[in-house]
Amino acid sequence: MQIGPQETPAQSSTVDTQASSASPGPSPAPTETKKAGAASLWLRDLFVSAAASVLIITFLYQPVRVEGTSMLPRLEDSDRLFINKFVYHISAIERGDIVVFHYPRDPEKSYIKRVVGLPGDQLWIAQGQVWLNGKPLPESYVPEQYRDTRSLAETIVPPNCYFMMGDHRSISSDSREFGPVERSLIYGKAVFVYWPAKDAGAVR
Repeated sequence: MQIGPQETPAQSSTVDTQASSASPGPSPAPTETKKAGAASLWLRDLFVSAAASVLIITFLYQPVRVEGTSMLPRLEDSDRLFINKFVYHISAIERGDIVVFHYPRDPEKSYIKRVVGLPGDQLWIAQGQVWLNGKPLPESYVPEQYRDTRSLAETIVPPNCYFMMGDHRSISSDSREFGPVERSLIYGKAVFVYWPAKDAGAVR
């Protein structure tokens, strides 16, 4: 499953906080002063919140569009989701994560798949069943109707590489074809579907 062109986050409107010049006159009543102060604080908080939202979306999250159906049932064609671009700078990639990476055979394209094998893992596939370090891998995220009977000879996932597979096994182009993916090609973790509304929620 590919990821579509990056979408540009919406820009938040700023709030005009310039105060008008006051004409000479009687001092405002205490109640009016309190109201003016509360309004000023509210505008300040609104501005800070809007600025923080823009910074978070711009530097931490990136909206993308899913193209294809190899990550069914969780991700459907044309779903829009946020990926976290920062998380793997402070934490390790874990088995089961759904990640976005540059396609090894054409870095201009981006793919989204699930991490199945970590560096150093001994992995093979027998009639669709993934075996990892000598044990069958439980995969509750792959419904029975999406399984296949493909096999893969035993392999050791190289250092700094990850074995990727789509949840819709019968149609997915993944590490069974193009091999393990280098760490340097992985640039985000799928975290939240925001559109369409029926699919909205955390990505697991």
